[in-house]
Amino acid sequence: MMLRAERVLQSEDELGECPIWDERAGALWWVDIHGRAIKRYDGTNVRIMPMPQMPGSIALRREGGLLVAMENGVFLLGTEEPKLLVRPPEHEDGLRFNDGRCDRAGRFWVGTLAEPDFPPRGVLYRIGADGSAKAFRTGIQVPNSTTWSPNGRTMYFADSPRHKIWAFDYDAERGEISGERVFAAPHPGFPDGSCIDTEGCLWNAEWGARRVVRYTPAGEVDRIVEVAAEKPSCCCFGGTQLDTLYITTAGRAGLFAVTPGVKGLAESRFG
Repeated sequence: MMLRAERVLQSEDELGECPIWDERAGALWWVDIHGRAIKRYDGTNVRIMPMPQMPGSIALRREGGLLVAMENGVFLLGTEEPKLLVRPPEHEDGLRFNDGRCDRAGRFWVGTLAEPDFPPRGVLYRIGADGSAKAFRTGIQVPNSTTWSPNGRTMYFADSPRHKIWAFDYDAERGEISGERVFAAPHPGFPDGSCIDTEGCLWNAEWGARRVVRYTPAGEVDRIVEVAAEKPSCCCFGGTQLDTLYITTAGRAGLFAVTPGVKGLAESRFG
């Protein structure tokens, strides 16, 4: 099935990423990494929050506010300046945090990368509410596509330049991964950010291919959403019924959306 997304906002993002829907406020949040800003859109107005560093990803917090993964650490953001939660001891100068998302228990998984050449120096971390950080994977070039199946038992993760999305068995109680296998190998584009719908299908923004692809739990292509932008970067479900797929892009192409006929899940909150 072929669908087409429509531009809903000329957001002017240099590198839009990590859209998340705040069901409490009825608003969409996302980051402009290279624009050093967090943005919020309520369907009418856009609020732009400049950041002191490049924000790679964000998460909603159970107690309110945001968790922000920036260049040199993971921060808490409320009504004041960002407050450092943790800078993992393994985190090296020259790396920045990129794609991240919370599991169903509220743990934040986030990876790092080195721009602009993306050597395999990145690390995948699990961040706890107490500020703990555990490294699970090293040698990453561009971490992306972190998300979980509806029951939380499967975790997905991609290293974009390798054209692979992996699936892992996920121990939700312990927050541990095992049983790595290749879930999908997107081409011609690179697998960027992903989200999951209520049917357990994964929607992946394919950087460089002008599309978002829906994969069944078996890893088969089910639907394709055409996007009038060369570099779709991430997607999420939003709207009051969680039936709108929002798509961020790079290169000042704007924010896109489509109603694909399925619904998503409420975003897991950190804490």
